Amino acid sequence: MIKEIEVRRSIRKYIDKPVEDEKINEILESGRLAPSGNNTQPWHYIVVKSDEMRQRIMEASHNQKWMMTAPVFIVSVADVRCRIKEDISIDDDSSEDEVKRIIRDTAISTGYMLLQANNLGLGVCWVAEFTQEEIRPVLNIPSDKYVIGVITVGYPDEAPKPRPRKNIEDIVHYESW
Repeated sequence: MIKEIEVRRSIRKYIDKPVEDEKINEILESGRLAPSGNNTQPWHYIVVKSDEMRQRIMEASHNQKWMMTAPVFIVSVADVRCRIKEDISIDDDSSEDEVKRIIRDTAISTGYMLLQANNLGLGVCWVAEFTQEEIRPVLNIPSDKYVIGVITVGYPDEAPKPRPRKNIEDIVHYESW
């Protein structure tokens, strides 16, 4: 598994080739199997293939035109209703602890999907350059859901070099800070 982690890159250029449904399903299955606090499984995914919807998502993501080279987008959405039962509207400034837990759990699930896509020979990029108010209306997502990211998926048409990483001794602490 460490090899998959080492070679995974954010891909922003894809070849013009459709992604097989079986591979999309494997990616989604890897996210479904992720752990979550109290097994709440707060994640939902929206698979987007149509040119029109991808265009609208790209525009809501601050017009990052490179996104349109990916034939598939997977929108990762956290459902706060798994822990918060009363009416709530969340946005980028929400401070509720339960919302943070739900976002963390969905982020874990999304990370699993990135690694599985790489394992299948696909390229992905996690896009999060949007606000909830920009992205939710495009996909009819209710205000009690939080969009974690848009994952672009396709066959890579680039091979970026590794980016620098901190040394392990600079980031690991034992027993306390």
